[in-house]
Amino acid sequence: MSNPFENALKQLDRAAKLQTFSPNFLAQMRQSQREVQISIPVKMNDGSQKIFIGYRVEHNNACGPYKGGIRYHQETNIDEVRALAFWMAIKCAVVGIPMGGGKGGITVDPKALSEGEMESLTRGWTRGMAPILGPKKDVPAPDVNTTPREMDWIADEYYKVTSDQKYKAVVTGKTIPAGGSLGRGTATGDGGYFVFEGLREKLGIEKGSCRVVVQGFGNAGQRMAELFHQNGYKVVGLSDSRGGIYNPEGLDVAAVGVHKKATRSVQDFAGAQNISNAELLELECEVLVPAALENQLTVENAQNVKAKAIIEVANGPTTPEADEVFALRNIPVVPDVLANAGGVTVSYFEWDQNMKAEVWSEADVAVKLDETMKAALDAVWEKKVALNCTVREAAFVVALERIEKAMGV
Repeated sequence: MSNPFENALKQLDRAAKLQTFSPNFLAQMRQSQREVQISIPVKMNDGSQKIFIGYRVEHNNACGPYKGGIRYHQETNIDEVRALAFWMAIKCAVVGIPMGGGKGGITVDPKALSEGEMESLTRGWTRGMAPILGPKKDVPAPDVNTTPREMDWIADEYYKVTSDQKYKAVVTGKTIPAGGSLGRGTATGDGGYFVFEGLREKLGIEKGSCRVVVQGFGNAGQRMAELFHQNGYKVVGLSDSRGGIYNPEGLDVAAVGVHKKATRSVQDFAGAQNISNAELLELECEVLVPAALENQLTVENAQNVKAKAIIEVANGPTTPEADEVFALRNIPVVPDVLANAGGVTVSYFEWDQNMKAEVWSEADVAVKLDETMKAALDAVWEKKVALNCTVREAAFVVALERIEKAMGV
């Protein structure tokens, strides 16, 4: 399996071939600014003690405090966290929010722990990392297998350790009573939809004839599918981890949601044909939204994709080889660092509200998110046209320009 950090550096190198950056700046971007590894002893329910390894990688803070999630997974390792911290720096700079890039993790199978053990583990990670965390230093958020519950524990433990009065702003993705933001739960899907609206205008795709396929029916995928449907677009294909469904006349996304809740799968939905995830990616459509796992669009299937545009709501759904095929076929791929940045954008809004002791309405959050995502797409598209490159390459160039300017290298 390819090393994720090596992949990240390849993306950096590609952007550096398109635009001149200072060698000193590029050298700094190839390294994390700080990497912390801690041992977290946890007393288990059976009275034994287990030691877990926790990480925090702080890649770059030129644009603002380090920002990025904390994931709990048995395969989490430093290379993965290092790559994710780099991508967070890029993502925050692409959308132009004053945050840097960081990422955290604990090597653990969360399914094997009780709620009490999870709380002890989370509070232990927070105590170990407290010297480097802070509202103006490093601000974690939820990621794989972490939720608002864990974020509330982090904020509470951070306050116990530091007595920092701005403790609510040390972490985002909290529950609403603990200082979370309205609109955070749907932010990734909302942001992806706003990017789609901007892209449709640029490509001149007619609303009435725009067919959409969404792979993945989790938080972001389901939300985007619902927004497409509510706004009059024809959603012809949907899928989850068990398989997909297809109806060329369009699917009632709300009804699919009810069916999925009842049966735990989108398949066998009345009036739709069951298909595989592989078949779903090759359906006739104008817009394809991969919102599931990484490496779904590969050199094997890229030639068969019939979409006119791809919007990456999942992290890393397109392999570099597939990217090259899409570039040759002139199919724009809006990259994950832009398309799914709605989540971190509303995380920044949450931090801003906590720092100012404000509470914004859901409507205010949506308007600000819409403006931010479309402005980011405009800047990236302008760069794509100027450099005659892919949307992904343009996004990296825009981000790197902003970070270099902030660093003053």
